[in-house]
Amino acid sequence: MTYTAAAALAVLAVAAADWWLLRTRLLGRAAFWLAYPIILGFQLLSNGILTGRGVVRYDPAAITGLRLAHAPVEDLAFGFALVLLTLSLWCHRGAAGPPGAAGDPGVTRPD
Repeated sequence: MTYTAAAALAVLAVAAADWWLLRTRLLGRAAFWLAYPIILGFQLLSNGILTGRGVVRYDPAAITGLRLAHAPVEDLAFGFALVLLTLSLWCHRGAAGPPGAAGDPGVTRPD
């Protein structure tokens, strides 16, 4: 399997998990799409440094060759899948409510 195929499969699998398995449906929320460019900016920065300086290299036969800020688009797809899965699991657990909300694991309340 090429890196391109694996990245596409990861995005499809995580999108399906978000929508149907976990039912968090982050892909349908404006808040996700408004916050994602912030994450993407930092991903492009770190990927650009690592790939631009040759720290990380890719087999040209395994990728499309399309790059953005030195990063192969496949890396961006994997990053998208990683962020979406992490946030979907977090929301599914109920940890994304307002501070002090029921289900917030970091809150202790006085009796």
